[in-house]
Amino acid sequence: MTTRDVSADAGEALVRVDAIVGRASEDGWPGQLTDARVDVLRLDQAEAQKSRLRKTTDAGVEVAISLDRGTQLCDGDILLWDETRRAAIVTRVDLKDVLIIDLGALLDRPPAESIATCFELGHALGNQHWAAVVKGTRVFVPLTVARAVMASVMKTHSFDGIGYEFVPGADVIAHLAPHEARRLFGAAEGHRHLPVPESPGAVP
Repeated sequence: MTTRDVSADAGEALVRVDAIVGRASEDGWPGQLTDARVDVLRLDQAEAQKSRLRKTTDAGVEVAISLDRGTQLCDGDILLWDETRRAAIVTRVDLKDVLIIDLGALLDRPPAESIATCFELGHALGNQHWAAVVKGTRVFVPLTVARAVMASVMKTHSFDGIGYEFVPGADVIAHLAPHEARRLFGAAEGHRHLPVPESPGAVP
C-alpha cells in the first residue's frame, strides 16, 4: 500500500491503496486498534465487489483503491495503518440479506416432477429480474426489494417441496467465489444482465 499527500487536514488527504493490510477482527489488530484513531470507509455491497474504487471516508479522506483483479473487500478490512500517528482506515460493508431457496427435498421426487418444479422456480425468479447463484441444491437470491415482497412471491407460487429462508449476507459471502459474489451482491443494487460464471463451485 502507498500513500500520497496525507496531511493533518483530512479533507485534503489522498490515500492510494493497492493491498489490504489486515482484518480488524484478526491477528493482533483488535488490540492495535483499541487506542487508535480509526476512520471508516463505508461501502455498499456492490462497491465491495469492485477492485478499483474511489470514495471518501467518514472523516473526509479520499481513498483510491486499486487491488488485484478478483479481490473482494470485506467488512473490517484495514486499508491504511499509520504506526506513527496510530491511525487506520477500516472498511464497513453493508451486506443485505440473501434469500436461500432449498431444493434438497426434490432429490427424493421423480425426476420429471423435480425438473418441472425447478423450471417453474426459474421462470418465477426470471419474471422478477432477480439474479441468482446456484450452488449444489441451494439457490442464493439477493435482496433487491423489500423482504416481505420476496416472501410474498415465494408464498404466491407455493412451490411444493421447496423451502426458503432469509440469511444475513455476511454469513453467505464466505461460501462464494469472487465471480459469484459479484453476481449476487453487485446485481442487488439494480437489474442488469451479468455473464454466466465458468464453473458453479461448491459450498463447503
